[in-house]
Amino acid sequence: MFYVYVLRSFRDNNFYTGFTRNLKKRFVEHQNGQNLSTKGRIPFKLIYYEAYLLEEDALNRERYLKTSMGKRVLKKQLSSFIKMLKSDKIAIVSD
Repeated sequence: MFYVYVLRSFRDNNFYTGFTRNLKKRFVEHQNGQNLSTKGRIPFKLIYYEAYLLEEDALNRERYLKTSMGKRVLKKQLSSFIKMLKSDKIAIVSD
């Protein structure tokens, strides 16, 4: 399986979108600061992922979600979650 995932940074409250073959291992790498692009933004919470059978499909989806249109689609899809974050109705604890 191939995964496209979205993390939320507790440091800056922004999202990070990535691709991996091993979601659990990749999340641990992010949490441990082993990824240069996210090292300064730890800790994270995994808030969304999609699974694909083909690597090409997952890479295409990751590229799309990183575009301005893809970000809008993702924000719309996660709109209830984002509203709860903004209203502080939920507290997310880092795992």
